[in-house]
Amino acid sequence: MQIGTLTSLKAFEGISPADWLFAAVTMLLSYGILTGVLRFALGRFGALSRRLQSPAASVFAEVLGATRHFVIFVAALLIGLKMLDLGDKWDTAIVHGWTVLLCLQLALWVNRAVGAWSTRRLQHRATVPDNPVIVTMTAWTVRVLAWAVLLLAMLANFGVNITAFVASLGIGGVAVALAVQNVLSDLFASLAIGLDKPFEVGDFIVFGDVAGTIERIGLKTTRIRSLSGEEIVCGNTELLKNTLHNYKRMSERRIVFTFSVSYHTVPDKLAMVPALVKEVVQASGKTRFDRAHFKQFGASSLDFEVVYFVLSPDYNLYMDLQQDINLALMRAFLAQDIRFAIPASVQYFAQAPEPPKPPDVASATH
Repeated sequence: MQIGTLTSLKAFEGISPADWLFAAVTMLLSYGILTGVLRFALGRFGALSRRLQSPAASVFAEVLGATRHFVIFVAALLIGLKMLDLGDKWDTAIVHGWTVLLCLQLALWVNRAVGAWSTRRLQHRATVPDNPVIVTMTAWTVRVLAWAVLLLAMLANFGVNITAFVASLGIGGVAVALAVQNVLSDLFASLAIGLDKPFEVGDFIVFGDVAGTIERIGLKTTRIRSLSGEEIVCGNTELLKNTLHNYKRMSERRIVFTFSVSYHTVPDKLAMVPALVKEVVQASGKTRFDRAHFKQFGASSLDFEVVYFVLSPDYNLYMDLQQDINLALMRAFLAQDIRFAIPASVQYFAQAPEPPKPPDVASATH
């Protein structure tokens, strides 16, 4: 039975059983050698990266780790089939198989390399100030281009007309772009955020009625943690349409505040007020005094305006300093007998004149 099977096999392909056996052994040996070389390379580059703390060796070892065993198996199978005299048709198929296999494995290596690069860029943002949007967009673009080029190369190897195929893809791409124009608008907005960097993760921004800290900048949306605790998700296009106030990038904070004193304050003591304010502001620390002026005559008070700078963008520090300044002003004014104004109004009521008295009757008869 076995002899008949081998004879029919030989009659079908014109190859002896010994040649088939030799091809099978060659395939197994090739698979073992390729697997062994891969394990050896992974071990060597892994040890080298740990010993030298080399990022390049670590990335290379990680890229080699993307080598798939089914790719090695198919490569060993193609090597074994090449040992047989199968004719021109099979030789052409083997060549096409090598092209597909190499393109697939190359795409897997590129994909792993881009992933390793983007991961390291995002993990080392403290030392390498890369914008996560740019890193993500670059990684996504490189992956798409790599797979597209390798796919076109495989199709060209099989005899497909690439020019007509690319033209049809272009027409289809225009239709898809029109259908998803809102999504593409947000994608380009995220790219603009990455290039222009109006804000980054961790910045405190204010726009419209929204105030919060940037938590994540995505390809379509930006997530903001508001002061009240909820998460606000805003489209990148809509976000860039607003005027943004980025308080994280303040080097110092300019403060303007006013207070009022009573109209009963004599001019000599009014003249002392700016100097008292300057002394109080400078004594609070972490401030730079700018000016203090008797600004105007109010409806029921004498109004002063003060401007100073807090040498830090921290809002809590500003509030602590302002509280200290207010308390110190109260103590200084109390010592100088200068009173803060209390809102008051004076109303005048007009009284009607009394009617004239009638003349005395007795005096009128005389």
